[in-house]
Amino acid sequence: MQNNFEHSVKKIMSLKEFKKKILCIGAGYVGGPTMTVIANKCPEYKVTVVDISKPRIDAWNSEELPIYEIGLKERVLSSRGKNLFFSTDVDKEIEEADIIFVAVHTPTKTFGEGAGRAADLQFIEKTARRIKAVARTPKIVVEKSTLPVRAAETLATILHSGEHEVRFEILSNPEFMAEGTAIQDMEHPDRILIGYNESESGRLARDELMNVYLNWVPREKLITTNLWSSELSKLVSNAFLAQRISSINSIAALCEETEADVVEVANAVGKDSRIGSKFLRAGVGFGGSCFRKDILHLAYLCEYYGLIEVARFWEQVVTLNDYQIGRFVKQILQAMFNTLVGKKIALFGYAFKPDTSDTRDAPAGYICHHLLKEKAKLSIVDPYALDNARTELPGDEGIEFEKDPYKAIQGAHAIALVTEWDCFRDLDYKRIFSEMEKPAFIFDGRNLLNHQALFDIGFNVYAVGKPPRSHL
Repeated sequence: MQNNFEHSVKKIMSLKEFKKKILCIGAGYVGGPTMTVIANKCPEYKVTVVDISKPRIDAWNSEELPIYEIGLKERVLSSRGKNLFFSTDVDKEIEEADIIFVAVHTPTKTFGEGAGRAADLQFIEKTARRIKAVARTPKIVVEKSTLPVRAAETLATILHSGEHEVRFEILSNPEFMAEGTAIQDMEHPDRILIGYNESESGRLARDELMNVYLNWVPREKLITTNLWSSELSKLVSNAFLAQRISSINSIAALCEETEADVVEVANAVGKDSRIGSKFLRAGVGFGGSCFRKDILHLAYLCEYYGLIEVARFWEQVVTLNDYQIGRFVKQILQAMFNTLVGKKIALFGYAFKPDTSDTRDAPAGYICHHLLKEKAKLSIVDPYALDNARTELPGDEGIEFEKDPYKAIQGAHAIALVTEWDCFRDLDYKRIFSEMEKPAFIFDGRNLLNHQALFDIGFNVYAVGKPPRSHL
């Protein structure tokens, strides 16, 4: 009897009382890192991440997380099991939560009206209907997924439809994390944006979410707007960033024809304080899950509201990006005597940017498919993205996947550097040159390497927006 009593007391004492319970629906690249930082910074909050994918949740509960971000694993391990939890029990966690973040996938539609441009909101709607079906107490529902303007109105309509008496307050809180620096961006944000309804309950919900972020974010970095401005700001931010990349890449094409140097041009232009230097680095084009789809969503919205010329303007940003990727492949083909049949090309980098394992819409994927069409053989090297590469590329005998770049280049005719991982900068290129077929080519799609040094070794060097250095 005494032992049972002591056991009950210990069990009660072990149950920590949390100030609030936060739930995030969606355990992907947004939900996982965002909730990890919140759990780290707010130990008095219980933070739970749910997903219908058991393998994904199992990975979050293991030593091998499903995504790679600098600093993520250390922070997960420091909070997991204390105030950070990962679960597949979606309904239980919805019922218990005070604040629900929605971070589910919002891809571009592949069917029906708006296919290839409009946002596919089926997962958002399914999530809203599940919250409505399960919730028995009022909730704050926070849009974290990137959504078209006025999507919050749709969420509210679904949640409050029928005779359901539970009331929900909708907030928009778009993420501005860049993959590769997601933890840094979340811990030291440029701004936190919260959109809310201008009502008494809307202001109370806004303040509740602000109190979460005030645990580590200075008050002056918290921006509040109406719901529609917040939703649109996310699309516009990504569109502006992508526009800068396409702009400098268009100038890179001109530099190659005129023997100007795009790095020198970008440096001179970026010194203008009205322009600035960020996102003026020429390369093979942008990738990732956001830029392309958000620009296309923005263009579709403009067209929906009759702003045809505005829609065409933003569509051109994507068109230029596709052009830049194709131009890189064409340069490889032309430099290597207009045939790649049977030639081995070592592809340095597959992730869409360094310091992440994400390969969604990565330029490397498009480049590989084009090279394979030319019957080239590929050896792909990446520190963290090889598993994704294996999944995305066809089961082709002409593809090898290597962790070791020195193995990848053996017998290769060329190197195509597609992702600017620092590890590629520090390789022994004299050794690499000695083990490659001759003439040996390097196509530096990110202007990462020392081109003159490579030329002096014996490479034929082709970079973006620079005159080629060729021994031919």
